[in-house]
Amino acid sequence: MAPKKNGKKTTGSSPTRPAKRKKIVSLAEYEAEAQAAAAPVEEPQVEPATEPAQGAPGEPAPVDGASRMSCLDAAAQVLAERDPADGPLTCQQMIERMTAKGYWSPARGGLTPANTLYSAILREIKVKGEVSRFDKVERGRFSLTLKR
Repeated sequence: MAPKKNGKKTTGSSPTRPAKRKKIVSLAEYEAEAQAAAAPVEEPQVEPATEPAQGAPGEPAPVDGASRMSCLDAAAQVLAERDPADGPLTCQQMIERMTAKGYWSPARGGLTPANTLYSAILREIKVKGEVSRFDKVERGRFSLTLKR
């Protein structure tokens, strides 16, 4: 390779860019910019909506004005309300019961909510350990922790 005028060799086909220059301003312009940046910005007043806010089209309306329940919270609620004779539940069974009772539904029409729930439960068991809400009873089946 041929050396450049400054003595360095070029390593690629792309030319080097010149450094960006800073804008030169007077002291008065600098102080005016600093005051404008330090001035508090007034936010426009927003009037409260007269109708209750609706969620996304795939979401059920929040129950009693509460926010939407998370998938893990809904799974714990379903496991708490189940009949003990049913035994431990699979994630697919939990998803079916959550959506039937209106606790939770996929917000954007997820294709595999049971797999997502399975992963989230295993992650909670691994991260929280003994204080986790869930126990893995057998392969693919979970129940609430009895250690509480």
